[in-house]
Formats: sequence, C-alpha cells, structure tokens
Amino acid sequence: MAPLYILLSIIIILLVYLMITYNKIIKNKNLVNEAWSGIDVQLKKRYDLIPALIKTVKGYSDYEKKLQEEIVQLRTEGVKADNVKSQELTESKLSQKLGQLLVVVESYPELKANENFLKLQKQISEVEDHIQKSRRYYNGSVRDFNILIQSFPNNIVANLFSYTKRDFFEIESIQAQVPEVHF
Repeated sequence: MAPLYILLSIIIILLVYLMITYNKIIKNKNLVNEAWSGIDVQLKKRYDLIPALIKTVKGYSDYEKKLQEEIVQLRTEGVKADNVKSQELTESKLSQKLGQLLVVVESYPELKANENFLKLQKQISEVEDHIQKSRRYYNGSVRDFNILIQSFPNNIVANLFSYTKRDFFEIESIQAQVPEVHF
C-alpha cells in the first residue's frame, strides 16, 4: 500500500508543478501580448501623423515627391504588417525615410518656421519617445517569456503545449537618425 501512496504523491506533485508552470507561461505570454499592444497603439499614432506631415511638406518640396510616396507606401505596409519581424523591417525603413524627410526640411526655412510643421514635428518626436518606451517594455516581456520557456524543466511544459520563442522588436528611432535642430 505504501508504494501506491508514494506513486500518488509523485503524480500529484508533478500535476501541481505542471499547473504552476503552465500558469506562469500563460501570464508571461499575456504580458508579451499586452506589451505588443502598447507598441501597436504608438505605431498607429505615428501612422496617423504621417499624412498630415506629408501634406504640410508637400507644398514646400514638390521635387521630393518620390520620398513622400515611399513614406506613404511604407506607412501602408506598416499598417498591414502581421508579425513582429515584418513590422520591424517596415518600421526601420519608415524611420529612415522619415529621417530623410526631416533632413530635407532643413532646405526650407519657411517650412521650418511653419506652425503646423513645428506642431507635427513635436508630436512625432513625442510618439517616437513612446514607441521607444513601449519597445523596451515589449522586449523585456519577450526576454522574460523566452527565459521562462527555454529554462529546464519549464521547457518541457512549454514544448508540451507548443509555446515557442518570441521575437524581439528592434527599430531605430527617427531621432537617432536626424541631427537635433533648434528653431
């Protein structure tokens, strides 16, 4: 009879461990999803500012039409991106093009002094700051999740329920690409 109790005790301990580990994985998965939601909100704010920025700049720099079209195209691709890696690639390109656009603006003193442009530039700068904060939070959540599901013996439970490693989100800020200009 004693071996039966020992076997039952081992099974109960394993089930409790399985339940606790599974719940930790679910909690961390949900934190990663929440963190991605924060990035998504900030990216949508940036996408909403792009048409106004293009419209404001358009009147001053018709010969920069190709750059403006590329920005609009990348904005569309960013809205349609359906995974972290494609979002990361699109956002990196978009940040680079927006940086180029802000450098081009240097050639237009009247645009630099335009109240709408200054307001948009400030809003974009604020959104970029929020994107960076959201990205750091997301990447921290992904790091914790990946450590949890890759650590032994948690990896056994993660594999049992088909949880896989999540991708980090790495993009450069527009501000890292454009020299700071004071008006």
